[in-house]
Amino acid sequence: MLHASLTADPARTVGPVHRRTFGSFVEHMGRCVYTGIYEPGHPTADADGFRGDVAELVRELGVTTVRYPGGNFLSGYRWEDGIGPKENRPVRRDLAWHSLETNQFGIDEFMTWCRRLDIEPMMAVNLGTRGLQEALDVLEYANHPNGTHLSDQRVANGHPQPHNVRMWCLGNEMDGPWQIGNLGARSYGRKAAQVAGAMRMADRDLELVACGSSNSGMPTFGSWENDVLEETYDLIDHISLHAYYQEHDGDLGSFLASVVDMDHFIDSITATADAVGARLRNNKKIQLSFDEWNVWYQTDHHAAAAAQATDDWRIAPRVIEDRYNVADAVVVGNMLISLLRHSDRVTAACQAQLANVIAPIMTEPEGPAWRQTIFHPFAHTARTAAGSVLHTELETSTYETERHGRAPVSDAVLTHDLEHGTATLYAVNRSTEQPLTLAADLRALVPSSVTEARVLAETDPYAVNTMAEPDKVTLREAKDTTLEEGHLTTVLPPISWTAITFTTGV
Repeated sequence: MLHASLTADPARTVGPVHRRTFGSFVEHMGRCVYTGIYEPGHPTADADGFRGDVAELVRELGVTTVRYPGGNFLSGYRWEDGIGPKENRPVRRDLAWHSLETNQFGIDEFMTWCRRLDIEPMMAVNLGTRGLQEALDVLEYANHPNGTHLSDQRVANGHPQPHNVRMWCLGNEMDGPWQIGNLGARSYGRKAAQVAGAMRMADRDLELVACGSSNSGMPTFGSWENDVLEETYDLIDHISLHAYYQEHDGDLGSFLASVVDMDHFIDSITATADAVGARLRNNKKIQLSFDEWNVWYQTDHHAAAAAQATDDWRIAPRVIEDRYNVADAVVVGNMLISLLRHSDRVTAACQAQLANVIAPIMTEPEGPAWRQTIFHPFAHTARTAAGSVLHTELETSTYETERHGRAPVSDAVLTHDLEHGTATLYAVNRSTEQPLTLAADLRALVPSSVTEARVLAETDPYAVNTMAEPDKVTLREAKDTTLEEGHLTTVLPPISWTAITFTTGV
């Protein structure tokens, strides 16, 4: 059996547990919106067409923030198409995902849905086919109380109170050649700075997110962030990060260690941002918005897209509806560990996406909704993580991976809610064959009892949940867990994610 040891001290904190860490992403892509969160005529739909079964799962998932409306869709989007009487809304071609957009769901529907679920909206402005004026227009429509052309238009459309959106993304993945209107770093940086400056003239209290690299494998990674931040540093609050991982060619060991790359990605962007700030002699710290992250089998998507007929334009086609297995869920749980571990700088994050499209929630039109395997670590962490993230010292063995070199067999993070006297330990075992005994010295926290111990693990790491078997993979009691005299011991099964909550005396 493998072994690992962990120590933690409540006096050594990384940062607070940010509620925005548990954000999600709704893009007009595939069936995320239509037959996902919105399906008029569904047996559970309310008067506004929102699926009630999906809404209940979103509440259970614990989503706090949702980024909208994209994504690649954003760079061709005309926000004004999605307001006013639905019978007057135009149908447009969406070039990003080669589909038809009916605009039956737009900004007002999204804001109504967010308010109903107590979710903070995170809006994005189109800097691909559009620019400064359109960004100011959507900001006025969304946030100005009344008395102007666009704010009065919102009022006339049945929304007398402003939507009061605080967080805005300045475009999406503008370094990507797949992005409509993509730009070089300096050109994008200047455009983003111009838009950010004008938006702040209209509403000085906004939080603005500049586009970082589309992923850490981009040829301009690092230099892109440097150049963009040099142009925008004084005007923005966050730089974005996007990362997706998948198992390649049966290399399960490398896939389970994906967070090695994620940690390096976060640390690299933090260092780059701080270097730019130092050169500019600016003491402000740029925060990180990890506003797209998940497991995504992109090779399958690219193969399907290459085979698609160019004249096949459909409404809400089934695209990238990945079926997630146990190993995928363990990696997702580990990615949440990484986000928490970097809470000193990662202050917002959005798992992409919410429903059907690489999503924790799956639906069938006119049919049921169910939880994918990745739903469970997200929902449990969102419910139990509170207070502060503690520095932990983890000693564990390593193993060799093809993609990441030598990687730790286990990974863990600990959150401490001083107000309520509880703490939660989150841990993964990346070994594909052996259980791992984790011994945690928690005496500094004065623990008294374990209140909840849950594990996600199965004998088949490729087991999935389906419409026919929606609860085949779920959280189960972590039985091999003891707490004696401040020492917590638990056995982590192979390929597993575990969360243990206990009471504390400090």
